[in-house]
Amino acid sequence: MLYRDQGVVLRTVKLGETDRIVTVFTQGHGKVRAVAKGVRRPGSRFGAALEPMSHVAIQCYEGRNLDVVTQAETLDVFKELWGGYRAFTRAVPMLEATDHLTEEREPDIPLYRMLVGALRTLGETASPVVAPAFFWKLLALEGFHPMLDACVHCGDEQGPFSRFDLGAGGVCCDGCGSLAGTRVSPDTLVLLERILGGGLRGALDEPEGPALAELERLGVASLEYHLERRLRSATLLRVG
Repeated sequence: MLYRDQGVVLRTVKLGETDRIVTVFTQGHGKVRAVAKGVRRPGSRFGAALEPMSHVAIQCYEGRNLDVVTQAETLDVFKELWGGYRAFTRAVPMLEATDHLTEEREPDIPLYRMLVGALRTLGETASPVVAPAFFWKLLALEGFHPMLDACVHCGDEQGPFSRFDLGAGGVCCDGCGSLAGTRVSPDTLVLLERILGGGLRGALDEPEGPALAELERLGVASLEYHLERRLRSATLLRVG
């Protein structure tokens, strides 16, 4: 059965001498894995469209284990991401996180829109806030919204909150934080509240510094905790 959809290419793997297996996070079919035949040959009619980070319109033939790409057309190539090392290294972990947190054939339209929007924003602004904001919004979207207004252990709302417990998913007061949690600064928590509270657009102008670096490290650690695996491309991130 043939189907048409649009999606973001998350990764590619060589297959034989001329083919590739492409993993595409699509709007209507979720994550799909498909063979792009002859895509590595010189002059392939859709080889350039099927590169990681490309936003494409595709037509596929549905197979038992792997689909087969029959057409591919570029919608957004995000040239800025390929042309700038810092933007590129921030985009790749977003693709890997999406790949790990999604299941094949399970559509997730809010996540699809968020990924496309994040790649476009990163291409336009190269803001260092985009990647950590994506990590935290991804966690919230998947049901792991952090508790930031009260101690996740005792419920104290007064604070101060000096630690973040990855397992419990929220901030800890000084008393509970002595038993568990990763140290976190007040500035980092303020930035996280802005991002998750609807203030992302304004937060994009946040300069690189200790709070942003800490927010990114904490976001990666939270993702890895819930994924139960390392986010390998996170080693490319360098903030602060």
